[in-house]
Amino acid sequence: MYVPASSWFIAISLVIALILNFLPLQGQLLISRPDFVALAIAYWNVNHPYKLGMSVAFGMGLMMDVGSAGIMGQHALAYSVIFYLTLISGRRLRLFSLLEQAPQIGFFLLLMQIVIVLIALSSGSTLPGWKYFLATVTGTLLWAPTSFLITLLLKPKQDPNAL
Repeated sequence: MYVPASSWFIAISLVIALILNFLPLQGQLLISRPDFVALAIAYWNVNHPYKLGMSVAFGMGLMMDVGSAGIMGQHALAYSVIFYLTLISGRRLRLFSLLEQAPQIGFFLLLMQIVIVLIALSSGSTLPGWKYFLATVTGTLLWAPTSFLITLLLKPKQDPNAL
């Protein structure tokens, strides 16, 4: 049993995810860093549907676009896609354990990255190598620990005066 998430808790988790996305990493760490904002949006949509709106996902995407100096709306569309996919499949995903949810979330993350690549290709960019999709693998591997940690933070605290 867990306490329903407050709006402040959700907002703080999204800000932390945004900060993790903007950490200045180099080399292999940069390539394999998962999209923490996408993971956070997916978590809240699967476990607490209707706490976020599509506008929040779109706004987080615009912040990512501004912060990464990318094509405006690229991440916004990608986060809207992952929001929609997790919203329509959230009831089914909640039936599975965290380890069983991970491949499905990984597929959604892959679709999100494909949307980003297609938008970049339409603006004249070159096709990225296969290493670009390592972020999907690390995001899939981080789904279970991240979900477990957030769920652990939402559990009610034991009352020492309770029977």
